[in-house]
Amino acid sequence: MLVYLASPYSHPDPTVRDERYQAVCQAVAAMLFAGQSVFSPIVYSHSLVAYGAPTDWLFWERYDREMLSRCDRLVVLMLPGWRESVGVQAEIQIAQKMGKPVMFLSPEEISVSVGGVLEC
Repeated sequence: MLVYLASPYSHPDPTVRDERYQAVCQAVAAMLFAGQSVFSPIVYSHSLVAYGAPTDWLFWERYDREMLSRCDRLVVLMLPGWRESVGVQAEIQIAQKMGKPVMFLSPEEISVSVGGVLEC
């Protein structure tokens, strides 16, 4: 089963974007340690910003939609700003239209210990 991990990212302050990126990396690591297969567009795309990639949903929508179509479920990492995030809200709607389950994960539920259990 392949999980698509959605999370807020875009923000005018690069420090906020980096903090969000670090939180998502922690979540992905925990999920991988728990034996889950997970794709995060933020983990993949954050480093591309240094090469001119935009941070907005309009640019990433086509790519994210394609990746989401290949995943079995959507998990939303509920970082501050997830409710206001245009991208996260669009990913939820896309997943629902595709008939994929949507689940929510709070940052407090993340355990990075090797062999730790994380159920999503």
